[in-house]
Amino acid sequence: DRIQQEQNGQLDILINNAYKAVTGIFDSMKEKNSFWQQEPEFWDEVNNVGLRNHYICSVYAARLMVPRKKGLIVNVSSPGGLQYLFNVAYGIGKAACDRMAADCALELRKHNVAFISLWPGAVKTEIVMDKIVNGENIEPSVAKMFAEGETTEYAGKAVVHLAGDPNIMKKSGKILFTGLLGEEYGFKDIDGRTPPIWTSLKTMVNSAGYTRLAAWIPSFIRFPGWLLAAGSHQVLRHSTCDGFTHLPVNL
Repeated sequence: DRIQQEQNGQLDILINNAYKAVTGIFDSMKEKNSFWQQEPEFWDEVNNVGLRNHYICSVYAARLMVPRKKGLIVNVSSPGGLQYLFNVAYGIGKAACDRMAADCALELRKHNVAFISLWPGAVKTEIVMDKIVNGENIEPSVAKMFAEGETTEYAGKAVVHLAGDPNIMKKSGKILFTGLLGEEYGFKDIDGRTPPIWTSLKTMVNSAGYTRLAAWIPSFIRFPGWLLAAGSHQVLRHSTCDGFTHLPVNL
């Protein structure tokens, strides 16, 4: 209502990035509890602010954008939607954020409103710097990954360039990496660096601790997105029994 009154109903961009469970995730990592050892309410802590609110905000944003036939909605998500990361509730929430972007984009396309899912790399937020980079009892490789990561402003630059892209609808419904957008649009982080690109073989080998080997790998060797998705997609992990193929189905 406030935007309707103050901006005459004009909303150009919505970025869904609010998240509540960072501290809870760090605590669960220290405790190393599996999902059945956590209280069911942990799901709400992870996904109420970080998934449910994304959907609610997107509903109200779309109501302003659709009549104007213009707008961009961005879910800030994570590779945790593709493979296990931190805990079960986190991964489910991120996978849902990615699916939200894809399905909402389908319904918004005819109204010329774009909806994308943005994957930053390791991000140096204040709490990450405090608890991981400068924290105690942290795996050295993890601390190094975040220390070499991107600033929070880097994703902001990515959104600015997306919003100014006249062909943004070609990207609607897709998962986009901040690093690859930096290459495409030609921008760097605020410290002048180009953060690691996580589809790069060089980056993956280096993050695994094989720094000498990584030094010999050309930075242009990348894993295509479809290969990363195919490698972890449950539909491909089928078993056969009595001549029939059984595919796992999520209800």
